[in-house]
Amino acid sequence: MTAPDTLAARWEQLRRRVDDACRDAGRDPGEVTVLPVSKTFGVEVVREAVGLGLHRFGENKVQEIRDKSGPLADCGIDWVMIGHLQTNKAGVVARLAAEVQSLDRPKLAAALHRHLSDEGRVIDVLVQIKTSDEPSKYGLEPDALLPFLDELGGYPTMRVRGLMTLAINTTDQVTVRGCFRRLRELRDDAAAHGHDLPRLSMGMSGDFALAIAEGSTEVRIGTAIFGARPYPDSYYWPESTG
Repeated sequence: MTAPDTLAARWEQLRRRVDDACRDAGRDPGEVTVLPVSKTFGVEVVREAVGLGLHRFGENKVQEIRDKSGPLADCGIDWVMIGHLQTNKAGVVARLAAEVQSLDRPKLAAALHRHLSDEGRVIDVLVQIKTSDEPSKYGLEPDALLPFLDELGGYPTMRVRGLMTLAINTTDQVTVRGCFRRLRELRDDAAAHGHDLPRLSMGMSGDFALAIAEGSTEVRIGTAIFGARPYPDSYYWPESTG
């Protein structure tokens, strides 16, 4: 029997909870993937997670991808940038990340394209949408999505796979669920205008069941897998999404 306080046990428990949330929502558990968010956890913890078969990790800060990618180069990790990305750090992400889920403005798209062209790389991207009026949240305004998608069509270095959002920080489940519903509606509207966006990255440790009920295809999970962090998420804000 696996000890309840190990990384392996937490991962197994989390996967069961996600599967149960899928079934409760009338969905196939195979439709929802989990992105482990390894922010603030060190190289050895990530290496242990790789030993469990995980090879894709979300990070909020560019410097964490930079600092971990070298020591873990032998692990075949796909690093996913999920935090707010400053334009002047786009070069590091273009060199090291396999995916960016926080693409939220034209200036950043242009910078990423330029650096990716220099690197000779093509990566997946998700457009981050602001679905709440919380001042601390980043994201593209919903009414700017269609023009932005048209613009991204001119950047062959980026494959636009879907949308990402963070729900408002509240205990009101109706309001939280509304943020997720809004993202799904935006995806459906974009599809009606010819944009294929199959992926919806939404839901974290505290609200992933609500996100799954509203159509999430990927949940970003940190503490439920890795345990409590040394500081609260507010310490890392605004680059905190795990």
